Amino acid sequence: MNRSFEYTSALEYRLRAANAELKAFKSGDKYVQMEQTRMKEVRALERQIAVLKKELADSRSHMVTIRNQWFEIFEQVQKECDRKLAEARKELERMEKRALKAERQRDDALTKVTEQRHELYKIKTELEDEKEKNRKLTAQINRDYENSSIPSSKSVNHKKIRNSREKSGKKPGGQPGHKGYVRKKQEPTRPPVKLPPPPEVLNDPDFKKTSKAITKQLINIRMLMDVVEYQADVYYNSKTGEHIHAEFPEGVVDDVNYGGSIRAFLFLLNNDCCISIDKSRRFLSDLTGGKLNISKGMINKLCRSFAEKTEPERKKLFADMLLSPVMHVDCTNARVNGESAYVFVCATPDGKVLYSASEKKGHEGVKGTVAENYQGILVHDHEATFYHYGTNHQECLAHVLRYLKDSMANEPDRTWNSQMYALIQEMIHYRNSIEGSGLPDQEAVSGFEKRYCEILLKAKEEYEYIPPGKYYRDGYNLYRRMDTFMENHLLFLHDPRVPATNNEAERLLRNYKRKQAQAVSFRSESSIDDLCRCMSMLVLMREDEEKNLFDRVSDIFGYRKPMD
Repeated sequence: MNRSFEYTSALEYRLRAANAELKAFKSGDKYVQMEQTRMKEVRALERQIAVLKKELADSRSHMVTIRNQWFEIFEQVQKECDRKLAEARKELERMEKRALKAERQRDDALTKVTEQRHELYKIKTELEDEKEKNRKLTAQINRDYENSSIPSSKSVNHKKIRNSREKSGKKPGGQPGHKGYVRKKQEPTRPPVKLPPPPEVLNDPDFKKTSKAITKQLINIRMLMDVVEYQADVYYNSKTGEHIHAEFPEGVVDDVNYGGSIRAFLFLLNNDCCISIDKSRRFLSDLTGGKLNISKGMINKLCRSFAEKTEPERKKLFADMLLSPVMHVDCTNARVNGESAYVFVCATPDGKVLYSASEKKGHEGVKGTVAENYQGILVHDHEATFYHYGTNHQECLAHVLRYLKDSMANEPDRTWNSQMYALIQEMIHYRNSIEGSGLPDQEAVSGFEKRYCEILLKAKEEYEYIPPGKYYRDGYNLYRRMDTFMENHLLFLHDPRVPATNNEAERLLRNYKRKQAQAVSFRSESSIDDLCRCMSMLVLMREDEEKNLFDRVSDIFGYRKPMD
């Protein structure tokens, strides 16, 4: 109802307005009002037209004035242009004569420049040749333990290894909340020493003894000679004249015999600790107060004796290593009677090691080693010979990082080497982060391979733009090698059993290098072969932490406990 009322009211208002307007038209007032409005607008427009006509007349008058001024200026410019044109023609004639003279001088100068250019090209060629020689020599001088295989102890350019760790502000030693590591208490070898109570306890009856006791140990070692003398009565047969006595124990042959513990002590000093025979003799003599003076010949024979006694263990070790899925292999230089020789090492990730010596390095050197008939994955340092053995290969990336660092130092104008260095470090870090957690992520591995290829493409472009020199080509050769053997550089990303470096073999060869530094040169091939066989057994024995190395070597040399 309210809406109908409002709508009706609106219609009535509109009707009233319409009737009022109709009434105004009928009366004529509306027409008069409209006519007056129109006349006002017409008069306003006429005034505007008059103003515009006046402005148009002024503009035309100004334009005529400007045009006249322009004609006057143009005539002046034209005269000036004609004058300068005449001067230019005269100058042109003079310049033509000068140009002819200059051309004659130029021809003479070109002849001289051509001769100088040939001479300069010759000098630049010689200079570039000297620069390449200098770069090669500089690269050799700058090689140290960081960018080559030179040990840090023998590096001429020994750099101080900086500590890149930031100070934490903590005190040295154990930190709160961390597990503490204390000295291990040993089994007492004599009855405990009971300390008397302090005087305060004796003088004050208020002190009562508790059930607690504090124990502290003082550990020393001492050298004691253990001499067992065997006596056998001699019996005489009056009829036959025969003399007879009881048989002595095995190994007791001479009047004075040295047991397995002494032999093991001298053997380990000379061959494992790389102490000379003279120093080993003197050290044992000093420990025993001069009572034991072992001959050099006896100490020299210990290595061969140990090698012969452990031959069965090495044969079993050889067979076990053939079954390993991954094996490290490497070789190093040796000296036998002043001539070159080589020591090979084969090692499996589980700690099995075999050393061998050879006069030659290539396939002749591999003969007789585990690598000759091995059918697994070999990890090595890009030795071409080793690519003929095994079923697959992983190159040592530690060597690649050294070569890249060498290229960065001697080819600073190239960028691929630093990019590849960072990528290899990242790949090794990724592999170490997933150690023991299963197979690597294929998507991540594909990303690494893609970046690897992109960097090699960058290296190709750089070497095509600026070719490598005639003398220093190490960086270029490394690029070609990483391109050709890409699969062997990235195998460790696909197979979790394969390590990224050949550090295992490198560390094992240092054992021989230490002996080589002490011995300088071996007298015969058999002596270096005996050493290799002994080193193999010592590494194997150390893997068994439950048994004492000295006791095991003593048993092999025939140590016997004294009889009661």
